[in-house]
Amino acid sequence: MKFVTTSYNRAVALVSNSWMDQVTLIMVRVSLAGIFWRSGRTKVAEGSWLLVSDTAKFLFQEEYKAVPLPPEFAAYMATYAEHLFPILIILGLFTRLSALALLGMTMVIQIFVYPEAWWSVHIIWVSLALVLIVRGAGRFSIDTLLVKKT
Repeated sequence: MKFVTTSYNRAVALVSNSWMDQVTLIMVRVSLAGIFWRSGRTKVAEGSWLLVSDTAKFLFQEEYKAVPLPPEFAAYMATYAEHLFPILIILGLFTRLSALALLGMTMVIQIFVYPEAWWSVHIIWVSLALVLIVRGAGRFSIDTLLVKKT
C-alpha cells in the first residue's frame, strides 16, 4: 500500500508543478480564445478583416432577436468583441477583464439565444472563462510583465 501512496504522491507532484500550471493556463487561454475567434470570423464578410456580413446582421434580426439590444448594434458589438477579446487573451493582456467580457457574452447567448445549450457547450465556456478570471493569464503573459514593472 505504501508503494501506491508514494507513487500517487509523486505523480501528483509531477503534474502540480509550476510549469504544468503555466502550460495549463496557456491551454485554457488558447481554448477560450479559439472558440470566440472562430465564431467572430463567421460574422465577417468573406475576404474582409472586420466587415460585418449581411448574414450576421440577418441572424441578429431573426435568430438572435431575443437579445435585448438593437440587432445591428448587437451584430457589430458581437463581431468586434469576438475578435478583440480573444487577441487580448492570447497575448495575456487584460486577461481577467477579457475573460469577464466573454463570460458575459456567454451568459447572453445562454439566456437569450440558446438556453438549451448549457450542458452541451456553455458550461465549458463558462469554466474556461472562470479559470482565467480567477487565476489570470499566468507567467507567460503581458499582464505579468506589466505587474512586474509597477
